[in-house]
Amino acid sequence: MPAPLAREERRPLLARRPRGPRRWRRTAAAAVLLVEALERAAFFGVSANLVLYLNSARFHWDGQQASRAALVFLGASYLLAPVGGWLADAYLGRHRAIALSLLLYLSASSLLPATAFLDGRRSFCGEVPESSLGPACPSPDCPRASPTPYCAPTLYSGLLLLALAASSIRSNLTSFGADQVMDLGRHASRRFFNWLYWSINVGAVLSLLVVAFIQQNVNFLLGYGITVGCVGLAFFIFLFATPIFITKPPAGSQVSSMLKLALQNCCPRLWHRHSTRDSQGTQTLPAQRSPQPGPTPQEDMANFQVLVKILPVMVTLVPYWMVYFQMQSTYVLQGLHLHIPNIFPEYPSNSSVALRAEGSSYKIPEAWLLLANVVVVLILVPVKDHLLDPLLLRCKLLPSALQKMALGMFFGFASVVVAGGLEMERLQYIHRNETVSQQIGKNVYYAAPLSIWWQVPQYLLIGISEIFASIPGLEFAYSEAPRSMQGAIMGIFFCLSGVGSLLGSSLVALLSLPGGWLYCPKDFGNINNCRMDLYFFLLASIQAATALLFIWIAGRYERAAQGHVSQSCPSRDRG
Repeated sequence: MPAPLAREERRPLLARRPRGPRRWRRTAAAAVLLVEALERAAFFGVSANLVLYLNSARFHWDGQQASRAALVFLGASYLLAPVGGWLADAYLGRHRAIALSLLLYLSASSLLPATAFLDGRRSFCGEVPESSLGPACPSPDCPRASPTPYCAPTLYSGLLLLALAASSIRSNLTSFGADQVMDLGRHASRRFFNWLYWSINVGAVLSLLVVAFIQQNVNFLLGYGITVGCVGLAFFIFLFATPIFITKPPAGSQVSSMLKLALQNCCPRLWHRHSTRDSQGTQTLPAQRSPQPGPTPQEDMANFQVLVKILPVMVTLVPYWMVYFQMQSTYVLQGLHLHIPNIFPEYPSNSSVALRAEGSSYKIPEAWLLLANVVVVLILVPVKDHLLDPLLLRCKLLPSALQKMALGMFFGFASVVVAGGLEMERLQYIHRNETVSQQIGKNVYYAAPLSIWWQVPQYLLIGISEIFASIPGLEFAYSEAPRSMQGAIMGIFFCLSGVGSLLGSSLVALLSLPGGWLYCPKDFGNINNCRMDLYFFLLASIQAATALLFIWIAGRYERAAQGHVSQSCPSRDRG
């Protein structure tokens, strides 16, 4: 009897006490939320000032090279998410996958503080190459060669390992935490996803307020040292809480089975060779073969049909992610060209200090611009969990996860429309040559005399959309996925959000070509000769069209699910 139980799952040791299950389930979920907050604090601590770190005099990277490295890191942290989920489903199990990912996270993140001081850089990267002297440039318009990025192989390797660890934790910790409260009912899972998202944003606030400030104003060694400390503390908490966790062994990922079925149908000759080779191997070693429990071909086909229904829902969210990631790119760029009030009144008012304190040894980090969205989420998640959801539940009006996601897409559409309207108003001031010059860091931006507080509505709307689209999206991906594919499906969910970010960046790059709406080569970093308002309205059109498609697909999915329930209920009654 103990052997089959151990094969299925290991229940928490501490849950055997009287009245223990509910109390220890909540404790286990709280431990997962704390690990998530610390991991997100470390992630934002690495990414928030990565461009500034690589662009410093330590490494001789120009701005484009540093930005490319940051984009590679952020993109890989999303696109590699299915890999970690599949490994957990097929081989490691979620608990072991998270523990190993945190260990890899700790090792890879230690590379950044190690390269923040001279001796460490020499140990990992070698000596700084001397710049070669060439002939003087004959004319001021001749192109200048970009400097060779120092320590590029070491830093890229560390960032990619860090992205792999972060993506694996992202795809597995969410499902692992939901497993801890699954016995407490469906509403407990919904509340867990609410507070999971709240924990993510708590980590972001901690990182942006403290770590980013230390990195920019004290030194990067201490700043990146704090990120390593966050990962180490998360690793310790996760291991310390292991006795109260529900842990499940890997049951074998049906992703592999479905790939085999696809290979069998598409390439029968190749499949015949593969099966013949396997049969010969089993004939030569019959004694070493042990029966492995696994899904039957009928279960494979049933779960494949579920996957075929889930994927269109998740894919139609990609345009929403294109809109969502604007707050980290074009929204910030728009804010730099709006008048930022002087927060140091003792200095002359005709020079907008914006994000810099002239004559002061401390500067407000540019990364703090992202706090607008984070604060909105931190406020709205408790309101939704304690007030809105219970009220709707008592009135029997609580919408399904798909209905919430459609509502979130509407708020995303409204956000980008408001941003487009603000950009039209900003450009009218620019065309009348009514500008205010303001210095941010080392760059001077010519801004319209509109206060940056006019951006609050679009940040508020994108924060509300996040509450209704992203959190129910996580709940939908976890609850609807087949049990043997939950890690992989959660990974696909995060991967598609990264695809949305890359598509948004690709659209910006396409419109920045000569003749495009965002082509303004003579602005020297400003966007006053660009038509970014048209870009916002184009995104709104794409979001509106795909939202209608999403509503149609979601309606078919819910009708099919209701039909399946109505067909299964009579059979249970007869039994």
